[in-house]
Parts: sequence; structure tokens; C-alpha cells
Amino acid sequence: MSTDTVEGSRTHSLGYVAGVRTVFGLEMKQRLRGRAWYIMMAVWFLVIGLVFLLATLTTAAMDSAGPFLFDLVVGFVLFFGLLVAPGLSANAINGDRTGGTLAILQVTLLRPGQILWGKWLASWVASLGFLALSSPFIFWALALGGVNPLEAIVSLAVLALELGLVCALGVGISALAGRPLFSIVTTYMMVALLGLGTLIAFGLSMSLVMEEDVQVTQSFYDYPREAIESGRMLTEEDLECVTNEVIMPVWHTERTAWLLAANPFVIVADAVPYDRDSLQSEPDSFGNTYRTPGVMESISAQVRLAQAGPDYEVTCEEAQFFGPGSRDIEKEPLPIWPLGLVLQGGLAAAVLWAGRRRLVTPVRRLARGTRIA
Repeated sequence: MSTDTVEGSRTHSLGYVAGVRTVFGLEMKQRLRGRAWYIMMAVWFLVIGLVFLLATLTTAAMDSAGPFLFDLVVGFVLFFGLLVAPGLSANAINGDRTGGTLAILQVTLLRPGQILWGKWLASWVASLGFLALSSPFIFWALALGGVNPLEAIVSLAVLALELGLVCALGVGISALAGRPLFSIVTTYMMVALLGLGTLIAFGLSMSLVMEEDVQVTQSFYDYPREAIESGRMLTEEDLECVTNEVIMPVWHTERTAWLLAANPFVIVADAVPYDRDSLQSEPDSFGNTYRTPGVMESISAQVRLAQAGPDYEVTCEEAQFFGPGSRDIEKEPLPIWPLGLVLQGGLAAAVLWAGRRRLVTPVRRLARGTRIA
């Protein structure tokens, strides 16, 4: 090969970032021209708005309506996002292969990685449009008070990251699968594996970490017999800390709590910096009201308790504010969401890497019935 030929190929080569930007632009133009994306966004906005309206009417009499609504909206946005993201990404590659347009991209100067990253970015940006439509409801709940602005910022950031990871799974599977329907179903199964499969695995592991006949010290506040028999009105000063030694089975959930790390709901809930200083699920016997935890905050608290494992010595303060058999989760292990992001990111990277190999040309072997152009 002559020097002029080599120099000519270098001159006409396309930069990597420019190639990704080209594929991204083509994908976004195609999505913006269609009506399906706008219809889906309209339905999304109406559903989230209806849920928020019903929740607002239900919690109108609550003192802590803001935090409860905030948690509820974040949970619903994540749930619906996990349903929408696979549909936006799981046919990105094989859809073009079926339509005969993928080969046109492959014979250009574009590399397989550029095609893959461009389509993933387009799918992610399309899913972020749904998140942007949901942000007014999140900030509305924030305006009601009781929610730290940092919680809203972190929630939106982690939600966006979760949508990006699901889109990466969808695009990678679409490059591996030959048919769009198969890749969409497979992506939904992967999302179900992360969302429900981790819970099932954790539940089935409970029988493997149970320890029987363990001595546990349980303490709780109670009225002494003398005060009850006195016949006078009892006050908070009459309470005494009662301690009992009981033999009971315990579950060492700290050994299997990592199974929940890859769950999208656990990642989003555990990443939000909730303020648990005044947290109590029910008012105490004197009618003192505390902030009612939302759905996502309850998930985070339960995961932290699972990480902590059994408490062999429950103090009266823990039993009063966290319930019998619980402990102060602020003193327990580090958050689990970084591990979850690493696991999900590793899975998405593996699927994208395998999908990139399927885009390398020339193709030595094609599945039966595969359309080239």
C-alpha cells in the first residue's frame, strides 16, 4: 500500500466523538419526527399527574405531606421509568437491522462502538425527557416543605443514572438479539431480575442464615404494677425501663444483604440523604407525632437494618423510636447503593461489550433470515 493511500484514509477518517455525535443526531431526528414519543410522554405526564393529585387529596390532613408526596412521586417515576426505558432502547440496533438500514451505517466510516454509543445516548436522552416531565411534581412536593432540597437533587440524579443503565442494557441486548420482540422481552426480563429477582433471592436466603435458640436482651418502657394499681392518671414520668432475657431465633441478614444492592429501588432509596432524626412509623402512647416515612425512605431504612443484622441487646430508646428488635440505623454500616451501581454498571458494560462484537464487520456468520440491506 502506498503512502498516499494511507494518508488519504487518515484524512477521510471520522473522529470518534464526531461519529458518536452523528449517530446520536440521526437517532434524535428520527425520534422527534415520529408521534409515538410525544404520545408516550403525554400519557406519562397524565399518569404521574393523576397519581400526584390523588396522593395530594389523600395526604391533605397530614402534617408531613411534603416528604410523603416526595417519596411517592420518586417511587412512581422510577417504576414507570423501568417500564418505558426498555421500550425506548431494546430495538435500537435490531430494529435498524430488520429495516435494512443498519448495513448502511456499517459500510460508512463509523465504527461499531460509535454506532452503539450514539444509539445509547439517544435512548437515554429520550428517557430523560420523561424524567423532565416528572420533575415539576417532585419540586411541587419539595415546595410543600419538610424535604431537604438536596434530597430532590440526588433523587433526580440517581433516577437519571438508573434510566441510563437500563437503556444501556436495552441497546446492548438489541445488538445481540436478532429480533426486536425478543430483545424487548429479554430487556424487560433483565429489569424484572434486578427489581424482583433480587428480592426473591434475598427472601429465599433467609432460611440459610437463621440461627436458632439465641439469647436476646429486650428492653422496653412499661408502667410498673404499683402505678397501675394506684388508680391515678399515669404520666410519662411513671414509665420504667423493663428488661427481659428471651430465647428466640435470629436471622443474620448482614450476610445476604448484598443481594439487594442491585435492586433499582434500593439504589434510589438508599442514595437519598434522608433526615431520620425524628423518624417513627407510629405515634407513641402519649400522642407525640413524628414524621411518617415514605415508601422509598422505608425501603432505605429496611435495607440498612438488613445490613446491620440481628440486635442481641435492644435498649429502651431503640424500642421506643425504632420498634422492638430494631436498632439505630445511623450507627450501622455504610450505604449499599455504591455497590449496586457497580453491579449494574458491570452488567451493562458486559452487555454493551458483547453487543459491540456483534456489530463488527465483515460478519462471518449471520442468523437465518437476517436482513442485510
